Amino acid sequence: MTLLDKISRGDDDRSPEKISSTVAAGADTGVRAALRRTLRSNVRQYGMIVALVLITVLFAVLSSGKLLTPLNITQMIQQNGYILVLAIGMMLVIVNGHIDLSVGSVAALVGAIAGVLVVNWHWDWRLVLVAGLVLGGLIGAWQGYWIAYVKIPAFIVTLAGMLLFRGLAQLLLKGQSIGPFPDAFRDIAAGFLPELGNFKGVQFVGISDFTVQLKVGPLHTLTLVLGVAATAIVVWTELRARRSRRSYGLPAGPKSLFTVRLVALGAVILLFSYVLASYNGIPIVGLILIGLIVVYSFMMNRSVAGRQIYAVGGNEKAALLSGVKTKQNTFWVFVNMGVLAALAGMIFAARLSAATPKAGVNFELDAIAAAFVGGASASGGIGTVVGAIVGALVMGVMNNGMSMIGVQSDWQQIIKGLVLLAAVAFDVYNKRKAKG
Repeated sequence: MTLLDKISRGDDDRSPEKISSTVAAGADTGVRAALRRTLRSNVRQYGMIVALVLITVLFAVLSSGKLLTPLNITQMIQQNGYILVLAIGMMLVIVNGHIDLSVGSVAALVGAIAGVLVVNWHWDWRLVLVAGLVLGGLIGAWQGYWIAYVKIPAFIVTLAGMLLFRGLAQLLLKGQSIGPFPDAFRDIAAGFLPELGNFKGVQFVGISDFTVQLKVGPLHTLTLVLGVAATAIVVWTELRARRSRRSYGLPAGPKSLFTVRLVALGAVILLFSYVLASYNGIPIVGLILIGLIVVYSFMMNRSVAGRQIYAVGGNEKAALLSGVKTKQNTFWVFVNMGVLAALAGMIFAARLSAATPKAGVNFELDAIAAAFVGGASASGGIGTVVGAIVGALVMGVMNNGMSMIGVQSDWQQIIKGLVLLAAVAFDVYNKRKAKG
């Protein structure tokens, strides 16, 4: 029997049916392999996103849907805004291989100075905002000098800073709060974007008894427009990045997986903007956070400075031999942390409409927990800005959800401590597994 006869009868492995079956099986295996590689390389980040979704669903059920009302979601953004700002800066510090224990005290000091300048001395709030950021940068430069150039461990320098700046804040305020701030300054933490027009539509009210509650009412038009624009930008950016990888011959992953990821991202952005539009729209602090996430994600993923931060945190000696100015790199990381701590302090003061000696207490612990829960490695060199945001949201949703269902504050601390320990233990386990 000839080879052609075998193929026509289907007796040969090279028959059209078997060839197509083999190709399909190979493609399926390729998709699965790509999916496994993607999940393995981003196990902490994807794991925390799944955990955030599960925690949100759990507390939404336990709170009878109150957690997912537009009002509560807006309040969570406003209540956790300063922690989200600190988490971004702390992620960079930890990726660089250090820690900063002084951010809460720096936030308290800058908030206290802002209170004195605005309330007592009647400075323009915009000038005070700029002055506060400059002061935060100078404080970061002070600490960064001792850490980068004198080589004193960051733990010691920032511990001293925590005591020093806390004492200065209490000395400045003399144990009393200063307020209230003018409305324009308070809007930094409690204000919303302006409305473009009176547009009525179907509002999302919440979820009760597993039923979506809707009603007809005004929707915040500008928030919807920004949501659509953000979706378009994300889709364009992802498509451009995929084309760029393919043009350089780099693996871009299966198209089906990419499409699913793109659709999911777009759906989340549009749904989130719709929920916020059902209340008062995007809070101003939310817009600040979006800007910070975009800028810092671009810097860490696409810029030379970002790659150098990862390099120094991964192996400082190797980075130095590769031509990276490690001392300057560390110095500017702490300058950046000081600026973000100052911003967080002014956001917190604006939310309270007062500068108080008790401001900033435990801020550093919340920021460090957010970074580690979001995927940062205790040994440095690993972590993402988006991961820090996810970690901060996990802690924020847990705080809000546990308060809603009446969990006592002592049990809340216990649960958050266990979550942080589990996140770090998971990181250690993954490293040992990779080495083994």
